[in-house]
Amino acid sequence: MNATPYIVFDFDGTIADTIDLGFRIYNRIAPEYNTKQIDEEFKHEIVTKHPQELLKKYGISHFKVITLLLRLRKEFTKHIDEVNLITGMEQALHAIKNAGLRIGILTSNSVVNVRKVMDNYNLSSIIDFVYSGKGLFGKDKVIRSMLKKENISTDNVIYVGDETRDVEASKKAGIPVIAVPWGFNSRSSLELAHPTEIADGPDSLLGCAQRILNMNRKTV
Repeated sequence: MNATPYIVFDFDGTIADTIDLGFRIYNRIAPEYNTKQIDEEFKHEIVTKHPQELLKKYGISHFKVITLLLRLRKEFTKHIDEVNLITGMEQALHAIKNAGLRIGILTSNSVVNVRKVMDNYNLSSIIDFVYSGKGLFGKDKVIRSMLKKENISTDNVIYVGDETRDVEASKKAGIPVIAVPWGFNSRSSLELAHPTEIADGPDSLLGCAQRILNMNRKTV
């Protein structure tokens, strides 16, 4: 397996500022699926509650979630040129790459969509891989599949995500995780999930990763 450490990022809400766009698209298509549209109260619940709590409360089945995700992917493609990166993320990715680390992206979005956004920012050349997985829950299985496909050891990777389920999945998969509070879930919710580190901003990601890697070396 490759000995160079990998930093693997979630895409939506972590690298790319797609959450508001996702809400707009969802509200437009929600009537077609007989699901509740997102208002300000629901947005507050989204950032503070676990996804499974919300699905149960609003009566959305797992099958319907998968159907909605696939439709959102398709609609997202039509708006791809509207997607911006999180402020400071472009510089953060370059800093991580310049530090000698490899960069991967694990997303529920499509590889084509992610590559298009990266191309728009001239970042494709520093991304080592993009892996797309469809699981909303059981994300730990998606992480394990990604590690196997990319031939990455659990001792040699850090995940970066903006949701409590990213933290939970990383723990189940046996890898450290950096939580970012600028995406889907609030900082207080992320803290309750007990990630390995919480980044204050994109410019602190490299420092978080280096602390984790140094800690891992000391325990070997």
